Amino acid sequence: MIQREQYMERLRAYKDNKLIKVITGLRRCGKSTLLQLFKQELLEDGVDGDHIIEINFELMAYDEIVEYHQFYKLVRERVSANGKYYLLLDEVQQVKRWEKAVNSLSVESDIDVDIYITGSNAYMLSSDISTLLSGRYVEIKMLPLSFKEFLLFEHLPAEWSVEDKFRQYLKYGCLPAVTTLPQNDIIINEFLLGIYNTVIVKDVVARSKSKDVTLLEKIVRYVISNTGNIISSNKISGFLSAQEKGENVKSSTIAAYLDTLEKAYIVYQAHRFDIKGKEQLKTLSKYYVADTGIRNSLTGYSDGDIGHVLETVVYFELLRRGYKVFIGKWYDSEVDFLAIRQDSRKYYQVTLSMMDERVKARELSPLIDIRDNYEKTILSLDKTYITDHEGVRFQNIIDFLLSE
Repeated sequence: MIQREQYMERLRAYKDNKLIKVITGLRRCGKSTLLQLFKQELLEDGVDGDHIIEINFELMAYDEIVEYHQFYKLVRERVSANGKYYLLLDEVQQVKRWEKAVNSLSVESDIDVDIYITGSNAYMLSSDISTLLSGRYVEIKMLPLSFKEFLLFEHLPAEWSVEDKFRQYLKYGCLPAVTTLPQNDIIINEFLLGIYNTVIVKDVVARSKSKDVTLLEKIVRYVISNTGNIISSNKISGFLSAQEKGENVKSSTIAAYLDTLEKAYIVYQAHRFDIKGKEQLKTLSKYYVADTGIRNSLTGYSDGDIGHVLETVVYFELLRRGYKVFIGKWYDSEVDFLAIRQDSRKYYQVTLSMMDERVKARELSPLIDIRDNYEKTILSLDKTYITDHEGVRFQNIIDFLLSE
């Protein structure tokens, strides 16, 4: 296990605080391992093992714990008034009305319990639950491995260059378990498709009013094939309706499925932002798949698609760094990413290369036109001594990913 330091720092910051710590993210992105790392640190800090209560609701041992009364009783039998207890709950959404038990455990005056929860879909923080736990929880959003974290596993040949390792990162993605498997197309693709099918069955179809798996698969493949393009539920509806030879696929059904895919953390939506008007736009968005390996396993590998894969990697890296990430609209032009954090903002264009002067002019044009003092950067795989043009920085993508 490597230290996921970014997330460990968050857990340390909230340790021994009465806030309930809720760790969310895509299945197999490392949430359970994070709890194990945290447990290990608690033991090293001198916490008695009997005061660390672990419950993984995906294990057979807890199959009979299906509703909150049983869950509450299980915990209370192991907690006394003698000192502080740490409650580590994995995939707690398996328990019906779990939030009622957690809420009670967090406020009862005769026990001292510090609570940590993981979950693989955002339904666990639906409006009803948020209301019950209002002001008493903090969400820690976990993403798959950054490239910097990926390198820490040292699972690839030492003689490989960082460029070779980056190609592997793009190809097989950033789920931690991939680093433990033989680096073989067939084996890794089977594993990734298994994760994808689990997410679709457990976190999407099971949560959707519609159970049309075939339609859902078509929506996912449309989103993947249109990474980097502005899309909408109406646009997808029109495309799929044309494919279905006259059968109308309602845009409301598409929108519901997209929302459920987001709640399963398999796709993320990037809204557009009017840079001149300084406001988020409500129509049209881009969608990015959380893991490039899953994306590639569904579509196959293609040299012509690498630009969109690079764009996906940069999008999630900006999220990891704490930015809200938008698609920038500047009059009729588009900036790949507008990244906003507190009072700071940065603009990014992402391209495979700028060796072609036409590509260079296209990427530079909107950034040069935006007359403000915020940082503007074009990211590519180029390695060049030219580092800027009219105030716009040029940076290699690998250097960018390793820079923070």
